[in-house]
Amino acid sequence: MDSEKNVGKGDWSPEGSSDLTPEYGVQLDHNRSWTARFVDSFRRDPNAHATPKGAVGADGRVFDVESAAANTASSPLQRSLKGRHLQMIAIGGSIGTGLFVGSGSALANGGPASLVIAFGLIGIMLYCTVHALGEMAVLFPVAGSFSAYSTRFLDPAWGFAMGWNYAMQWLVVLPLEIVAATLTIDYWNDSINPDAFVAIFLFLIVGINLFGVKGYGEAEFVFSIIKVIAVIGFIILGIILNCGGGPNGGYIGAKFWYNPGAFNNGFKGLCSVFVTAAFAFAGTELVGLAAAETENPRKSLPSAVKQVFWRISLFYMVALTLVGLLVPYDNPQLLNGASSVDAKASPFVIAIQNAGISGLPSVMNAVILIAVLSVGNSSIYGSSRTLAALADQNQAPKILGYIDRKGRPIVSIGIASALGFLAFFAGSKQRTDAFNWMLALSGLSSIFTWGSICLCHIRFRSGWKKQGHTLDELAFRSQPGLIGSWVGFIFNCLVLIAQFWTGAWPIGYGSMTGAEQTENFFEVYLATPVVLVFYIVYKIWFKTPFVRTHNMDLHTGIRDLNIAELVAEEKAERASWPAWKKVYKSFC
Repeated sequence: MDSEKNVGKGDWSPEGSSDLTPEYGVQLDHNRSWTARFVDSFRRDPNAHATPKGAVGADGRVFDVESAAANTASSPLQRSLKGRHLQMIAIGGSIGTGLFVGSGSALANGGPASLVIAFGLIGIMLYCTVHALGEMAVLFPVAGSFSAYSTRFLDPAWGFAMGWNYAMQWLVVLPLEIVAATLTIDYWNDSINPDAFVAIFLFLIVGINLFGVKGYGEAEFVFSIIKVIAVIGFIILGIILNCGGGPNGGYIGAKFWYNPGAFNNGFKGLCSVFVTAAFAFAGTELVGLAAAETENPRKSLPSAVKQVFWRISLFYMVALTLVGLLVPYDNPQLLNGASSVDAKASPFVIAIQNAGISGLPSVMNAVILIAVLSVGNSSIYGSSRTLAALADQNQAPKILGYIDRKGRPIVSIGIASALGFLAFFAGSKQRTDAFNWMLALSGLSSIFTWGSICLCHIRFRSGWKKQGHTLDELAFRSQPGLIGSWVGFIFNCLVLIAQFWTGAWPIGYGSMTGAEQTENFFEVYLATPVVLVFYIVYKIWFKTPFVRTHNMDLHTGIRDLNIAELVAEEKAERASWPAWKKVYKSFC
């Protein structure tokens, strides 16, 4: 009782009551040293119960969907992201090595027409996917949205598989991107041991994430602005170069579409570009993951989701069209990179070099380096939040759900950061092999994630209608609607089929040995057996049921309880807008 009295009076001290945790209404001694405050910030949030007992049924073999939904909805993560953070994450968050460097190997394998077609089709599919995700995330801004929605609307076993699939994707992306950063540095100086730069980049990325979600948001805001400015600058420069305005002069036009040609390796060349396009667009879905840590997702998420259209159409399609006009697919530099993220093989850099402009290639490489750090920063954020959400649902060790007093899933951040040490392969002779196998784990993961989001939206709409709700009750509606989700789901399935074909029988497979073909297949398709093993084992062990529409939980996690009144007010406000504003808001 004495201890309780002391706590009630706010008489807490590290010496006398180190085991006591202050609760709401209890004031800590603000005269403590900064070191004491720093250490205390890593202690568990005393008012957070992210993983209470009872997330799994009493017999240990029955999954409790209701408890899982409640835990992800009440996660104590900080809600510090503002609208501007979310918009820049949406616009430039996933612009990285996939666009700047990976497009080079895609151009070499498929030609300029395949590059535009494949990225365009993946872009359409992703536009539908992000709108489906936006509709669910605005209504249910819960922690670990992808796995949580799969658990809630499809099957807990599929939610488990999707959660670990997404976590593993980002866990391997961190060392992947740090290796890419060291390869980028090689452009300027290849005499320094790459491991020195690995240590610098790892320290920088981990440091940013230790500042919590606000640190991640501010860093991404700055990184995204730089990347967006760089892409817009390249587009303007590309148009000038194509029209003959470069130092070397001479109108280029579409001559490389005729010689050496628009396509390379036929239909198989086109299919081979799909996985590169998927890797380039990976990270777009982070907008939905960040919803749980956003101040007002109902206001900021719809705008951020609509920005994705402009990023796909302007930054990806226009830039890649210009790349195909400026660099022929048989340019030897495209295939001379040490790996698929070697900046020396970037078609953006090659286009500027071929134009005879000195200095600008180094500027473009600096942008590529920033893009690499940006994706590495996102990797810790994406993996740590997903691992914490899996722990909330009792689908991962409970310690991963540890949320400290700054609202950080600090144990999950630590695990993600520790895996970054795999990047020290950069200084070894095996760095190319290590890179390729890490890429294999993350390559198709996005396809599974996006297909799952589309299927979740289809099932959610079915349950929403079955339980007597109308679309007018939704704060944000997907613009392509259910048709868009079906398009996205079917297209994801087609991409998996195409990748199976190009993985089992790759370009030039006739000259490959059986061992080389097998290795190539698993480098392309490794994510598929991993996902299936996770799903089947969990399904059999926990005997999880498929979620029926009439049993879906459509209430837990809704942040605005008076959503119907708010939607009615916003509709009345929109009705008074002038025509230009209605058009603008429908796209932005």
